[in-house]
Amino acid sequence: MSNHRVASRYAKSILDLSIEKGLLEEVFEDFNNLAAMAKANRELGLALNNPVLTSDKKLKVLKALFAKKSSALTIPFFEIVSRKNRENILIDIAKEFVAQYNLYKSIQVAEVTTTTALTDAQRSQLVAVVKQISGLNTVQLVEKINADLIGGFVLKVNDRQLDESLSSKLKALRVEFSKNHYEKQF
Repeated sequence: MSNHRVASRYAKSILDLSIEKGLLEEVFEDFNNLAAMAKANRELGLALNNPVLTSDKKLKVLKALFAKKSSALTIPFFEIVSRKNRENILIDIAKEFVAQYNLYKSIQVAEVTTTTALTDAQRSQLVAVVKQISGLNTVQLVEKINADLIGGFVLKVNDRQLDESLSSKLKALRVEFSKNHYEKQF
C-alpha cells in the first residue's frame, strides 16, 4: 500500500476521533503546526525518515515539539504511529489531515502568486473568483510574491491554474514570433 494511502487512512482516523471527542480545532492546529514545522525545517523531515534513529528517539523529538501545547489526542496519536514504526509518513499524515479538515469544513484553499502584495480590493476580487470556480463559500487565500512574473498573477485552485502573468504572455509571444519567423524561412 502506498504511503499516501496509509497517510490518508491515519489522517481520516484522527479526524473522525477528534470530531467525536470535540477536539477538532485543537488537533487541526497541532497537525497544521507539524506540517508548517516540516516545511520550515527540513531536518525534522529527515529525522523522521532516518532509519538509523530509533522510534523512541523520534517520539522524544515529537513530544518535545508538542510538550507545551497540544491536544489531548496528539501525543497519544504520535505514540501509536511510533509503535507501528510509521514516523516516516507522519508529515504526510499532517498534510493529509489539513486537506481532509478543509474538505470537512468546506474550505477552498487557493494559491495566488503576484509581483507585489495584494490590495484588499484585489484580494476580495480573487476570493470571489475562487468562490465561483469552487462553488464553496469559504476561501483561504495563500499569497506568494514572485518578482519574475513582471506583472499580473498566477492563481491555483486544486488542479486548475489561471496564469495571467506578463512573463507567461511574453513567452507565448516569443514562441509565436519564432514560429512565424521559422515558417517565413521556408
